[in-house]
Amino acid sequence: MVLNLEPDEIYNLGAQSHVRVSFDQPVYTLMTDGVGALNVLEAARILNQKKPVRVYQASSSEMYGAVLETPQKESTPFNPQSPYACAKVYAFFQTVNYRRSYNLFACNGILFNHESPRRGETFVTRKITRAATRIKLGLQKKLFLGNLDAKRDWGYAKDYVEAMWLMLQHHQPEDFVIATGNTYSIREFLQMVFSKLDLEWQEFVEIDPRYFRPAEVELLLGDPSKAKNSLGWTSKTSLDQLATIMVEHDLELAKREKHNQSFQQ
Repeated sequence: MVLNLEPDEIYNLGAQSHVRVSFDQPVYTLMTDGVGALNVLEAARILNQKKPVRVYQASSSEMYGAVLETPQKESTPFNPQSPYACAKVYAFFQTVNYRRSYNLFACNGILFNHESPRRGETFVTRKITRAATRIKLGLQKKLFLGNLDAKRDWGYAKDYVEAMWLMLQHHQPEDFVIATGNTYSIREFLQMVFSKLDLEWQEFVEIDPRYFRPAEVELLLGDPSKAKNSLGWTSKTSLDQLATIMVEHDLELAKREKHNQSFQQ
């Protein structure tokens, strides 16, 4: 194998990252999220024979699935509920195996949901902020969602990227849960977002069975104590602050969209 790049740090964030899509495309999801991670680890192992390299593997709170204890921490057993989660569990243990077997500095960041204005529009938080702002400006009438009672530990992606970096600056390779330690339902996030636009979400949201998962994950709540004690990391952005960041961004998008529609007419 010819190595054209010789990085000091590798961050593997590549994945088919949509849980619902993984039920429709399980093989693609496994090849991307599982075997893809293995390929990164193998490349790092070969490079590590020439020069030291450190690897970050993006693991997921979805690995906890039908949770066996709450809150979830590094020692909580995995109980995956989707092809996506199963693929991530595979990648997690391959990372641990490469660390133990090949003396590779490899870490798993078990990140709970991390959101931002860059989140894809098919993910529920961005789907909500995008729809709410379009509804506010008369560009959309309804928002269709699935299970409103599912609870998630949502944080700001910008905060979580700092945690990824800190893991690879640590004196030894370890796995860390990265979370806020708070959980909210989708219903509560809806209320938060629509109220910022002076809208009543109940007037615009309808339930569509297509958006229910075949196997639901009802509650995820992370315990970030280890990251705080070992890395000095804590989440700096509340969900209310995050909702404001996302609403302001998507409101600007909606204004531009409306302006373009008016211009074309």
